[in-house]
Amino acid sequence: MPNSLAGDQVPPPALDTVDLVDWSLRNAGNSSSVSVLDEGTKDPWALPQLKDTGQLKALSMASRLRHMGISFLKACGLLGSLYFFICSLDILSSAFQLLGSKMAGDIFKESVVLSNPVAGLVIGVLVTVLVQSSSTSSSIVVSMVSSKLLTVQVSVPIIMGVNVGTSITSTLVSMAQSGDRDEFRRAFSGSAVHGIFNWLTVLVLLPLESATAMLERLSELLLGAASLQPGGQAPDILKALTQPLTHLIVQLDSSVIAGSATGNTTNSSLIKRWCGIRAETTEGSSNQCGAFGPCTENNTVPEDRLPCQHLFAQSTLTDLAVGCILLAGSLLVLCLCLVLIVKLLNSLLQGRIAQAVRSVINADFPFPFGWLSGYLAILVGAGLTFLLQSSSVFTAAIVPLMGVGVISLDRAYPLFLGSNIGTTTTALLAALASPADMLLFAVQVALIHFLFNLAGILLWYLVPILRLPIPLAKRFGELTARYRWVAIVYLLLTFLLLPLAAFGLSLAGSMVLAAVGGPLVGLVLLVILVNVLQQRRPSWLPSCLRSWAWLPLWLHSLEPWDRLMTHCCPGRACGPSQTTAKEAHCYDNPEILASQQL
Repeated sequence: MPNSLAGDQVPPPALDTVDLVDWSLRNAGNSSSVSVLDEGTKDPWALPQLKDTGQLKALSMASRLRHMGISFLKACGLLGSLYFFICSLDILSSAFQLLGSKMAGDIFKESVVLSNPVAGLVIGVLVTVLVQSSSTSSSIVVSMVSSKLLTVQVSVPIIMGVNVGTSITSTLVSMAQSGDRDEFRRAFSGSAVHGIFNWLTVLVLLPLESATAMLERLSELLLGAASLQPGGQAPDILKALTQPLTHLIVQLDSSVIAGSATGNTTNSSLIKRWCGIRAETTEGSSNQCGAFGPCTENNTVPEDRLPCQHLFAQSTLTDLAVGCILLAGSLLVLCLCLVLIVKLLNSLLQGRIAQAVRSVINADFPFPFGWLSGYLAILVGAGLTFLLQSSSVFTAAIVPLMGVGVISLDRAYPLFLGSNIGTTTTALLAALASPADMLLFAVQVALIHFLFNLAGILLWYLVPILRLPIPLAKRFGELTARYRWVAIVYLLLTFLLLPLAAFGLSLAGSMVLAAVGGPLVGLVLLVILVNVLQQRRPSWLPSCLRSWAWLPLWLHSLEPWDRLMTHCCPGRACGPSQTTAKEAHCYDNPEILASQQL
């Protein structure tokens, strides 16, 4: 019997259950979805083993044909789900524009507030979140700069905020995989690494730009060295595929958003009602030209406008009502498509072929050229984003692949960086197609956007030891996998509440913003420094700061907040996973604790 002891055996020492629970909680960030007691040293970030469906040669001909037919149907279903997923993203962007376009235009009118770099940054974030399109936000900035409502110097922080706000789409997409702990860890870390990279780049370049105007001067040098020639539009492959469906649902007049910011709008509704002009001409005879009357060779009837052919063309609903309808419908379709994509990917990515695909995606060049693999991934990400004409679509497609274990975080990171570069090159080509009076301003704004992302790559990717977004995203992924409500808090704080608070303080003046925000930022930096020293050099700290145990539990642990959120949240959406419950059951049993070697 396990509990029986020999006469000469010494009974195991009594173990303190509370201490072991605390030990387990401290090491929970390094645990996988399988219990620590069962798996031990399993790496939670290792890509999962793909299922082997067996050799087709062992099956009969009928079974092989049936298997191939089912796989073909699954592949068609995957492509169809991906198509409707992209269309739903387009409709979601239209819904956000209908709900927040006028607010975005009104925000940009506050030229006094925009003179503050921090206010310009948060305004760029808020506007991009509201309209769900970095291209639309950039076009507003270009219009205001060309209309002399903004200077190029003021527009630089706004462009930085636009770059930060565009990462919200991948964060929303990752929430669809919160049902599985391992998938959510990988998917959310992928979306977080994009946002962390953008925020770290802003933290370095915003003070530097405010002090030296580096990006503005560098863009002026590049403009002076280049002879600008108006060019054509960038290839719009994705729009050509999705517009036949999305234009049947709704069409928007994006010039109204820029017009509301510049004050030149004459249309109160963003929904496009008229899509063309029909001109009817009646040709007369040249013999009717005479001395007693005018020549009636060509008599033109007044032009008629052609109505648009979409669901809301003749609707009397307001933009707010249409936006709410489109928001609910697009979110429903988006979630359904994501669930289908994940299920079909899990079903298709089996066997040796799937293993080979994953090996190719995450493969490195042989030594000594392994360092080139990441830079090739940057070029691939830039090229695919350039072809898709949307960084949001590209990043939203990468996140589910990370969740199912096809792409690793180390490989997704350079793909996201390449996506940032790809969307700026698209904006640069679009700027070259601008009218002559807006050409210089449009190109300079696009160059600033490109230089910002290029500087971020030089900061956080060129030197391997400085690739800080990867370990930070892993820590954050572990935290959100254990406490899933943290993902919602991160989403609200990063893209809504903190920008709104900073914008509200900026309305009170720069002195108020500095007086309130300065101490808070200093406190956060101090806490981060103390945490780093507690892990690396605790001897450098005074004894009282070597641990946070002297603080109340709710100030240094998420356990009280987790109990509160679990109690308030219905069902199991915010609760711990089955693995966490299993671990807690084991830790509550002293006999199991005494039999385990830690």
